[in-house]
Amino acid sequence: MASIYRSKAGKQRILNEYGKIIAEWPVENKQHRIPTSYGETFVIESGSPENPALVLLHGSLSNSFSWFGDVALLSERFHVFAVDLIGEAGFSDETRPPYKSGAYEQWLGEVVARLGVEQCSIAGVSLGGWIALRYATVHPDKVNRLIVLCPGGLAMQRRDFLLRALLHKISARGNKSKEIGGVLGMDVGNPEEADNMRKALEFVLLITKYEKPRFATIPVFSDAELTRLTMPVLVLFGDKDILFNAEKSINRIRKLASNVTSVLLPEVGHAIVGQTARIIDFLIRRDS
Repeated sequence: MASIYRSKAGKQRILNEYGKIIAEWPVENKQHRIPTSYGETFVIESGSPENPALVLLHGSLSNSFSWFGDVALLSERFHVFAVDLIGEAGFSDETRPPYKSGAYEQWLGEVVARLGVEQCSIAGVSLGGWIALRYATVHPDKVNRLIVLCPGGLAMQRRDFLLRALLHKISARGNKSKEIGGVLGMDVGNPEEADNMRKALEFVLLITKYEKPRFATIPVFSDAELTRLTMPVLVLFGDKDILFNAEKSINRIRKLASNVTSVLLPEVGHAIVGQTARIIDFLIRRDS
């Protein structure tokens, strides 16, 4: 199997930085390496096992660090499992099965089963959102609630070289707050928030530098598949998303799934942050 990294040294740089992030994980946790048919999968578990299970799936060009700012609050109410996707720059295996092979829902099903979870809610971002949707359309009886942030699969994907170009543009110019806000599609006024975003962006840029791009387009779900989403679904998009058409995506899932709450965030791009309270409110709501 070919490596997803451009070099061994680059891989080590990414994993070293990721190891430092995990060492500073903001909540007490257990770490697992789960065997699956598609290789080993790294999972960070936090929160009480007495609480409802919540699985977190990050997007591409990332790993579970993307939940760093959310996991402490989520862990107060939920039994949280942050999962490193296979084929991405984390501690899971480098396997990249074809999107249309059925591998991803099988992989996630094996991970969840080995963690001893029978039913769970799932939150996924971008590619992680597509995997969450894919799993939920195949196993709707196993998903209590579904949260997807800028997910793929609801409308045709635009070429992701646009996002990569913007990230490299910021890297070349330096990490000024205004420029970071431009890439993330949001106004960054708070210096502390801007600093956190700068650190996150630096890590994403490191991943972008050393991880080989994946050019396969995320498949669009059929109408029949989306009608299988019988659980409450929260879908969030930024109105300036450059990878997916936000309005088309929202309109399509609202038309086909039976219980959808949608939010179109103004002046927000593909990187959606600061939604922890909204996610918790949706997960504990009794009227959905």
